[in-house]
Amino acid sequence: MTTIASQNKIAVMACKTLTVDDTIALGRQLGRFMATMAQQGRPLCVALIGDLGTGKTHFSQGVAEGFGVTEEVTSPTFALVNTYETMNGTLYHFDVYRLDDESELENIGFGEFTEDTLSIVEWADKFPDALPLEVLEISLTAETDGSRLSLWRTAELSEDELLEIGGTYVFRN
Repeated sequence: MTTIASQNKIAVMACKTLTVDDTIALGRQLGRFMATMAQQGRPLCVALIGDLGTGKTHFSQGVAEGFGVTEEVTSPTFALVNTYETMNGTLYHFDVYRLDDESELENIGFGEFTEDTLSIVEWADKFPDALPLEVLEISLTAETDGSRLSLWRTAELSEDELLEIGGTYVFRN
């Protein structure tokens, strides 16, 4: 059974990382791809979903590094959004864990920051209707052996693009 499938033009991929460093490296591969997207003017919102401790922030750190962010990347749990300016463009990093309703998203300009831009949203499943159309949903789960399994779903990237990003981390059973 393959882990890449096309369902109504939705590309799906599963990846497995064994360590924190692997999770960061997989994020870095996505960040590099997003830098190419920035040059092409292609927007993308990376919607991260997962329980506490599943690697959302580590993955985000890798994405930011791959995109060209040179400063320390931390989860914006209290700031709600961190903005990173790079030679590849601007990357917005949100953590909406502490927010309770969509009006709070509006107050921080969420729609303006995620529409036609490149962004990462941790805890994106809290407000699925507020996400832009150009979304890559990544659901992370912690396995009992300490590894992380991530399921990627998007209509914005092709199966070939997902495979390029996933590389050696594509999970094949």
